[in-house]
Amino acid sequence: MTEWTVGILLFNEVEILDFAGPYEVFSITTMLDSNEQPFKVVTISETSNMITARNGLKVLPDYSYRNHPPLDIVIVPGGYGAEEIEIKNQNLLEWINQQSKTASYMCSVCTGAFLLAEAGLLNGRKATTHWMDIERLKRDYTEVNVQTGVKFIDEGEIITSGGISAGITMSFHIISKLLGIQVATYTAKRMEYDVKL
Repeated sequence: MTEWTVGILLFNEVEILDFAGPYEVFSITTMLDSNEQPFKVVTISETSNMITARNGLKVLPDYSYRNHPPLDIVIVPGGYGAEEIEIKNQNLLEWINQQSKTASYMCSVCTGAFLLAEAGLLNGRKATTHWMDIERLKRDYTEVNVQTGVKFIDEGEIITSGGISAGITMSFHIISKLLGIQVATYTAKRMEYDVKL
């Protein structure tokens, strides 16, 4: 069985469900015939020190940029920390660019799209973000074909999702792509999450 390593980026003031939703989806996924877990989920921050997410939740990342394992799927969450703080962090933007050269999928949740856009990964592509930030994404990144009214946009190796809970829907879509709709549907049922794939 192929095992995919999912790396979820963390930073101060990250939106909680942006990272916790995909974490839950990938970490509980099991194969229907063997009960094996096809995803290893890890969290990564710049230094691996404790981060403080939105509303004060403390999270201790597994790895730093320097020591994490090779990643197959990268999840870049959003929140105030993404759109106002980390968007100016050249170390983070460099890390995103480096991962885009080796990961099979670079994915954003909510305003994590701004980090992908700032790194140049969305130029010439369709993308989406939280509905409250659509106009800013259009204004600040004119080379991005911004889409509205959708939960996620799949552009092959780049997948962007709308705000917060849309990252969960995007995660089920990725599972469906890799493992089939039955595994994705069963995982959604375990979570009691209504998803249309």
